[in-house]
Amino acid sequence: MTKTTTFAAAFVEALHDGLAADPRASIIGGYVLGLGPERQMMDRIRRDFPDRVIDPPTSEAAVAALGTGAAMAGAHPFVDLGTASFSYLAWSQIANEAAVAHYMTGGRLNVPVTFHFLHGVRGAGAAQHSHSPHAMLMNVPGLEIVAPSMPADAYGLVRAAMASPNPTLVVNHARLLGIEGPAAFERAPLPLGRADVKRAGRDVTVLAVSLMVHYALAAAERLAREGIEVEVVDPRSLAPFDEATLLQSVAKTGRLVVADEAPLTGGLASSIAGMVAERGFWSLRAPIARVARADVPVPYSPPLEQFITPDADKIEAAVRRTLAEQPVGRISEA
Repeated sequence: MTKTTTFAAAFVEALHDGLAADPRASIIGGYVLGLGPERQMMDRIRRDFPDRVIDPPTSEAAVAALGTGAAMAGAHPFVDLGTASFSYLAWSQIANEAAVAHYMTGGRLNVPVTFHFLHGVRGAGAAQHSHSPHAMLMNVPGLEIVAPSMPADAYGLVRAAMASPNPTLVVNHARLLGIEGPAAFERAPLPLGRADVKRAGRDVTVLAVSLMVHYALAAAERLAREGIEVEVVDPRSLAPFDEATLLQSVAKTGRLVVADEAPLTGGLASSIAGMVAERGFWSLRAPIARVARADVPVPYSPPLEQFITPDADKIEAAVRRTLAEQPVGRISEA
């Protein structure tokens, strides 16, 4: 029987190994796994590194400023911002200080700080606890962003973030913490900017981010019973983004569905669709489909929340729409 581990366990393992590997590393904010049952996993880190885990008062702007300043001074802090919605309070420190310091000092100053938050619809979180602002932060030059979906990726990307000389944002979804995967994986940082094909297919490419990877895989399994083979591509790293792997997949399948939990307008799905339309247009046999959150505040009501949130059913429906489209005709160059 293959031994498994959870996303949360792999995440904590990466934090532990990152602290062990670098004496300059520390954790600012002790609720990295939220307030659910997984939070007890952090006890091991507190026990093994009691002088490098700091539990400051709740002030996202202050802890982001503390981490940014410490990184400028040579430390390698991991700053937990908790719920993603609260990262807005630290926007200036992230976007206007950490992200631009290397450029504004002519390369003389590095800012090796890692920011972390839990994004997405978690169930009755309502409008102030359900944001997915990673797409907004993709608009900030100088910031690296990773969004793991599997335990192995969580380990490798956290290690990469903690080892990076640049400010890096780790985007996790609250509903990923209990997801299981193989426990046997390479205990080493993953290269940033390298996507992973989670499922090979010939008919449609689905580019999915974070929790959406699992929904895309579920939809692909259902469609496979009808002979429809979906290729699921997980970018893992949002900035830098692996355009080559996605364009190669689209060249093979001729169709693309992009699934992300950020809102549709100005979101990651729209950005990726634009890139493929610009650089991979001649590979497309049908219009690109986007599966994203509706452009409304997230309601508290569970039925309304479900209605606006991407899931496996919505991804499956988008795949079927792209397959039903007539092939796009090549525009005459005359």
